[in-house]
Amino acid sequence: MSAPTTNPLLQDWTGPFGLPPFAAIEAAHFSPAFEQALNEHRAELDAIASQSEAPSFANTLAAFDRSGRLLTRLEHLFYSLAASASSPEIQAVQRALAAPLAAHNNAVYMHAGLFQRVHAVYEQRASLGLSAEQLRLLERVHLDFVRAGAQLAPEAQARYAQVMERLAELNTQFGQNVLADESGFRLELRSEEELAGLPAFVRAAAAQAAAERGLEAGVHVITLSRSHIVPFLTFSERRDLREQAWRAWVGRGEKAGASDNRAIAQEILSLRQEQARLHGHACYADFALADTMAGSREAVLGLLNQVWEPAKAAAEGERQALEGMMASLDLHVPLEAWDWRFYAEKVRKARYDLEEAEVKPYFPLDAMVQALFDCAQRLFGLRFVHRPEVAGYHPDVQVYEVRNADDSLRGVFLHDNFARPTKRSGAWMNAMRWQARNGMDCVPIILNNNNFAKGAPGEPTLLSFDDARTLFHEFGHGLHGLLSEVEFERLSGTQVLRDFVELPSQIFEHWMSEPEVLKKHARHYQSGEPIPDSLLAKLKAAELFNQGYETVRYTASALVDLAVHSRSEAEGPDVVAFEAECMAAYGLPAAVGMNHRLTHFQHLFSGASYAAGYYVYMWAEVLDCDGFEAFVEAGSAFHAPTAERLRRCILSSGNSQEPGAAFRAFRGRDPVVQPMLKSRGLLPA
Repeated sequence: MSAPTTNPLLQDWTGPFGLPPFAAIEAAHFSPAFEQALNEHRAELDAIASQSEAPSFANTLAAFDRSGRLLTRLEHLFYSLAASASSPEIQAVQRALAAPLAAHNNAVYMHAGLFQRVHAVYEQRASLGLSAEQLRLLERVHLDFVRAGAQLAPEAQARYAQVMERLAELNTQFGQNVLADESGFRLELRSEEELAGLPAFVRAAAAQAAAERGLEAGVHVITLSRSHIVPFLTFSERRDLREQAWRAWVGRGEKAGASDNRAIAQEILSLRQEQARLHGHACYADFALADTMAGSREAVLGLLNQVWEPAKAAAEGERQALEGMMASLDLHVPLEAWDWRFYAEKVRKARYDLEEAEVKPYFPLDAMVQALFDCAQRLFGLRFVHRPEVAGYHPDVQVYEVRNADDSLRGVFLHDNFARPTKRSGAWMNAMRWQARNGMDCVPIILNNNNFAKGAPGEPTLLSFDDARTLFHEFGHGLHGLLSEVEFERLSGTQVLRDFVELPSQIFEHWMSEPEVLKKHARHYQSGEPIPDSLLAKLKAAELFNQGYETVRYTASALVDLAVHSRSEAEGPDVVAFEAECMAAYGLPAAVGMNHRLTHFQHLFSGASYAAGYYVYMWAEVLDCDGFEAFVEAGSAFHAPTAERLRRCILSSGNSQEPGAAFRAFRGRDPVVQPMLKSRGLLPA
């Protein structure tokens, strides 16, 4: 019997809901814990591979799905902390573990004895009488092995393993470099002149950011968090400071020095091209897209090109309106990228009598969180019970138990909503534990992260309309994890094809702007009065305003992503030069720009999940806009039979069925693109 360990990561997690003992965990605990977990997993896999019984679904596939639970538990916790509550110590462990964890993944999927058994079951699949979910698991696991190199020749396998280990190191460094540039920048505003134009909510968030960084009272700080930078570019009257902030924002990862991502991105692209060639593909995009709903570059380009020219035309009309506003203010300088949001806000005010400062008081964060929970209860019978006595990994984290309509425990939800220097930018969902029944007796633990600028002490955090949409988006992912009802962990929750995973998140955004939701929950944080009908009418009238700008920015990033991963040359390009040439060829307006430039495009380079796949948001938008039409046709956003069908066919089924079949089961047919084009104002008049 081994001696008892004092490492909290290797002890039973006996806290509420099986949550980790966050307060007891130190960075130094992870390396020895991972070492033990890797050894245990290898022993489990060797046992599966060496058993004397003939391969069967139960003794091979189900056993493989149950294996490695300690390792999975550690990975979920570690990567949650690395993204949301990092530290120099956590980052050092992350760098040290990147290659060993990639090597272990290689060893799993290149385990000859194990794959031999999986393949034997796969070859007999038609005669085994498997259930639909068992067959899906078998097909997905077999494909996982193949796509990880299980069928490559020995020499190719050895090289493939080296490529994947190096990619893991580079992906880690890329993300850490972006975080370094984001946390290392602060624009200090020390006078009323430098604060000119900033409304109270921007000033409050900037004052709070200064206080958190230990600066004296009266100083305001703009960070590179989106919840800081976008309002600053929208309202600051100081054009020179807008330019300074904008250049820092778009220049992340491009500065010479320790955080320079240019060579890292180039090497990642070279290695991905080699990875694709080892699989017999001409380019990485072909390899990546082979396991998607789209299936090919042609299908992706077909969608993006359908949007690109109409979006550019819409953005050109918007540009003319902005330049007209500048001329009316007797400003005769070229419209630059750091001007667009500022003058767009003035045009919106003039055209619709609407400005963001008028809207935000009706969107306090706490009220919008209650809106999420109310919609989840009305649609799916879920009840979110705040457990303030249960500690998360950071004081900002709110812990909720989630209960079904019959009061049984459905899951645990952790909500982490605020930006901070130790947290990467953006918004995301992840799981600390997936739902599954195969050898597990526990509920899922689902985590939502956002990066909203925290209000001053005693003051609420006020969201923009876009912030509220992001809140609903991530909660849609959360529901996908919480409502999962599958047997096997590999098929649970959001572990679906990449261009299907955004459907649950994006369809849930529709409820955020439903009038009955807004009238109930969008209340002025001071008076408690519901949002006026007149303001709702203005929001409705302005919903397509600046959509050309937003659509061009997104589509430009998706096109560059696809283009850079469609190259067949062995060596990756100079990413800055490639991006410029690609966007020049497509005619990207310089004053519009891109959502993400390659040097800080974490979707692509902090991991491979969205590489050659940034298009998926628009692909899923086709699905979500058409899917929400089912509620429109039923006459209510809360139509109970339609909600039940959405839950059963999409949210609860995980990856237990092919996504096209799942959508057809919900909608009764394949999706059509017209509702998406209409929602973006891109249908011909």
